[in-house]
Amino acid sequence: MTAPVLTRRNGAIFEITLDRPKANAINVPTSQALYAAFAEFRNDPTLSVAILTGGGERFFSAGWDLKAGAEGEAVDADHGPGGFAGLTEFWGLDKPVIAAVNGIAFGGGFELALAADLIVASETAEFALTEVTLGIMADAGGVLRLPKGLPLPIAMEMLMTARRMGAQEALRWGLVNRVVPLNDLMAEARTLAEAIAANAPLALAAIKAVIKATLPLDVKDGYALMRSGAIPAYDAMIGSDDAIEGPLAFSEKRKPVWKGK
Repeated sequence: MTAPVLTRRNGAIFEITLDRPKANAINVPTSQALYAAFAEFRNDPTLSVAILTGGGERFFSAGWDLKAGAEGEAVDADHGPGGFAGLTEFWGLDKPVIAAVNGIAFGGGFELALAADLIVASETAEFALTEVTLGIMADAGGVLRLPKGLPLPIAMEMLMTARRMGAQEALRWGLVNRVVPLNDLMAEARTLAEAIAANAPLALAAIKAVIKATLPLDVKDGYALMRSGAIPAYDAMIGSDDAIEGPLAFSEKRKPVWKGK
């Protein structure tokens, strides 16, 4: 049997492909395989950015594998330490992930894309949270993340009607970063990944940690929390060799050499 998750190293970029024809649907073993890939990415200091995409040209992921459900996999099955799809509850992943959405992202597939930090979508991409049509709700992050990415009435409509949103509409709402022709999708995602990977890894980790910790707060309280010593990634960045290297490289008119420490 072919592995459901394929990985490829491209310098500091780690490419992860969910490859389960026809629809890249996700069951428990696939969630565990995705988590293993993301854990490999997290644990390797030579890797800075991950790109997640779907195999084939039609589906990014159709979400939970309903065939597995029919065969006895419970709707609330334990998908492993990263939660559904290996990423939706991977709280310890402090590196950026780009979802390169190559087609249909429905249900848990949309929730997987929402768990990434940035989304590059093909012109053929479509997004929907279809769980309500199955008698359940989008509880693998959809009901929590979508209202943070869309105006509340639009998010409520998607959650309660399962309506589809095309790539261009998602771009207008700011839900995705870029929309490109399908043939250009991975090249565009790699260009974005390279722009991110050129920067200091501790700064990238600090950005993720500070946003995660302060997003529910107003700016004043966010400042107080950031300066309080309660966000280790921020303090690690401030006291790092890289925080010295950056200004030094600028003054010497050269590219910085990041050490991640």
